[in-house]
Amino acid sequence: MARSRRVSKYQRAAQRPQHDVTRLAHGGARTESRRGEEWFVRDVPAHRAEKSYVCPSCGLPVPPGQAHLVAWRAEHLFGDEAALRDRRHFHAHCWRLG
Repeated sequence: MARSRRVSKYQRAAQRPQHDVTRLAHGGARTESRRGEEWFVRDVPAHRAEKSYVCPSCGLPVPPGQAHLVAWRAEHLFGDEAALRDRRHFHAHCWRLG
């Protein structure tokens, strides 16, 4: 009769995939490729959407209280601060279509 061994919390943690440090460094943003460029993309849930924006893809408003995403270039000619200043808020479906 085989005896089952309990797996410790340390063994379970070792089996899990490692967290992406890059994502943590950029406010939880993931990286995506779009038209040959790398972008940082972060989801904005409805309860955190406090301001109105204009979607650069369709030109329609992204009203407060609507879930959407914010994207900025991973590589910007003038550095990370300039990339953050140039970030844009997209409807989720507009980003997927783009």
